[in-house]
Amino acid sequence: MTENQKTPYVTVTLEAGPAGGGGSIDDFELFYARRAVDRFRTLLGRQGLLDLLAAEIEEGNAFLRQCARTSDGAFKGGTTVLEAKGLASGEFLAWMDKAFTGDEKPLLAAHPEHYVMGTDEIGARVVENIGPHIASFYMGGWGTDTLDWAKDAAELLPEAEFPRKMSSNLFLADGTVVGRALIQFGDTADGFTSDLTVYFPVTCPDEVLDHHLRHYAVEFRNWIVAAAAAQD
Repeated sequence: MTENQKTPYVTVTLEAGPAGGGGSIDDFELFYARRAVDRFRTLLGRQGLLDLLAAEIEEGNAFLRQCARTSDGAFKGGTTVLEAKGLASGEFLAWMDKAFTGDEKPLLAAHPEHYVMGTDEIGARVVENIGPHIASFYMGGWGTDTLDWAKDAAELLPEAEFPRKMSSNLFLADGTVVGRALIQFGDTADGFTSDLTVYFPVTCPDEVLDHHLRHYAVEFRNWIVAAAAAQD
């Protein structure tokens, strides 16, 4: 079924059958989907995935490069806000720092459209979907005190409430800046708030931005859950 097709009006409920595990049919499907994705990632390996996706990555990078060219330095942004309970922002960010310099498996597991994540000589490399396109890009220049656009961003929140801030350019291997990220964290009485902003060139279709806001929700939720599990 494509995104443009309407879902038939029908409801199906689980009344009896599976023993143990709990959850809904959607929960069962998610478990099996994650297991299948992990199997293929493991069998193919990092280089195997890159080889398999090489043509699509070339097309995706060309799309983003063209959007950057026609936007002439102008960006549009959107924000996803998540509330977490049971974990402090410092604990989460410490887990993230360790994950990006170690085994990429927990980073990949957070989203089915994560293909490669890790740090090389250029920076923190990410191969993932940007909207319907697969792209290979880098993140770098973290810190709101090092990037002029971050200092003046309309989405910048008060330091007193969101003291943990990180910003980055998203750039291709040739240096073309194809996006920006501004992520801000503020602790609450029982957890923390994540304010996750992403920017893309203004000529990118709106669906690219919308899908990445959904992407943020999925990956950060799963990273937060993984970070909490690692505290035990």
